Amino acid sequence: MNSKAGASKASPRILCIGLPVRDLTFRVSVPARGSKENATHFDEICGGNALNAAIGIARLGGRASICGPMGDAKETSSRYIFDKMAEEGIETNHLIHMPNLVTPISAIMIDDTGERTIVTFRDPELWKVKLPPTDVLLEDCAAILTESRCASFCTELCAEAVRRGIPVVVDVDRAMSMREGLLTASSHLVFSSEPLQETADVTDDGQALQKLAKLTPSFLAGTRGPKGTIWLNEKGELEETAAFPVHTVDTLGAGDVFHGAFALAVTEGQELRQALRFASAAAALKCTRYGGAYAAPQRAEVEAFLAEHQEVGAA
Repeated sequence: MNSKAGASKASPRILCIGLPVRDLTFRVSVPARGSKENATHFDEICGGNALNAAIGIARLGGRASICGPMGDAKETSSRYIFDKMAEEGIETNHLIHMPNLVTPISAIMIDDTGERTIVTFRDPELWKVKLPPTDVLLEDCAAILTESRCASFCTELCAEAVRRGIPVVVDVDRAMSMREGLLTASSHLVFSSEPLQETADVTDDGQALQKLAKLTPSFLAGTRGPKGTIWLNEKGELEETAAFPVHTVDTLGAGDVFHGAFALAVTEGQELRQALRFASAAAALKCTRYGGAYAAPQRAEVEAFLAEHQEVGAA
């Protein structure tokens, strides 16, 4: 199911900045406090927003590299993640091992509806990471995709990328300060609905986007799961891209696959409406099967799916 051959080394590279995570996943009814439950299935996979997005990009035929902090090089989780990324054809030469620290790890419970509950440990010391030199990271870089929680160590790099005309797509899954540097050190800000409303202190997604538009020149969108994506066009008008109706069994990694597919579409020069539809299709297909981002689709699957659902999100 994966693209082990990867994209050509000559292909434009999407730099995914984030914290790789070792995910322990259980299919189970989420237990009540103090109770015990038997899981019907267990799997160990890689995770984290940026790594999941990189897997999605690679599966769709893009060239992905990942940059960010990991735990000690001798740590079991670290070695496991490196092996799995190699299988996916993701470039790992910009990952930074931090001595005596622990690579992030998550326990993930997936219920019968496909919804997931996640508990993650991230060592606070990981945020003190120093990234490689800017010129090294931006060499042959077609776009940056990062997660908002990494602002403390990647904002300067993102600002320089924007100055050089390199797209910077930010996955915003936590509330941002209205003075957050990534608001302007970016070209595309794609929020989840709850942090969008929390950031703008507005309980309506559309109003929140319009409020934030006064603070940033970036493209703004809000993802709302099965309700689709709301976004502002070039005229500042609200538009919506419908979600594709599918039988959902596992939402884990779906948002990250969406961001990865969207970043790839941006590098390909797809028009925004088309790029959002492409990303929605990739995320929808991922939701139809278990495995987190390892259930991300191949490019041919997405194109066939879009051809079969021409009426959804095409207006």
